Amino acid sequence: RALFTFMQSPVFTKFLERLSGIPELIPDGSYRGAGIHQTLSGGFLNVHADFNLDKVRSLHRRVNVFIYLNPDWKEDYGGHLELWSRDLKRCEARISPDLGKLVVFSSTDFSYHGHQSPLTCPEDRSRRSLAMYYYTKTRPSSECINNNCLDVYHTTLFQKTVCPDCNNKCFTGTA
Repeated sequence: RALFTFMQSPVFTKFLERLSGIPELIPDGSYRGAGIHQTLSGGFLNVHADFNLDKVRSLHRRVNVFIYLNPDWKEDYGGHLELWSRDLKRCEARISPDLGKLVVFSSTDFSYHGHQSPLTCPEDRSRRSLAMYYYTKTRPSSECINNNCLDVYHTTLFQKTVCPDCNNKCFTGTA
């Protein structure tokens, strides 16, 4: 609870504004989709772009923050967060979900991410993370489908990658 409180604090929010270059971020105090996420052995999350608007507050989702909670996570368990190119032809980064790792990235209609290979961790383990999202009142049209950001809501946009094996020829980076 203390960590979520800190993640909503002005100090952390200002840090994210400087890091992302996106001014006037508003933390999600209602936790719409945020909170503690868990994926069990065999689970996966197909590559997608997140929902774009908080319809209740008429705010645009702009920044995603994950903190991983997985001590002694082994490489062969999988569960690496994959960040894909806008055209879905390249896995730009593959991030292991190690304990304490902080991941921050902008949320647009084209910020495709997921972990599409099923986890191979033991049954008594799971992939866990804290997630928090940040919003703004407006956003650049270049971040939206058809350059239209004016109250055009969409849910999660699941995609098929052109090269689904990020461990192979599409892999271009790691963290």
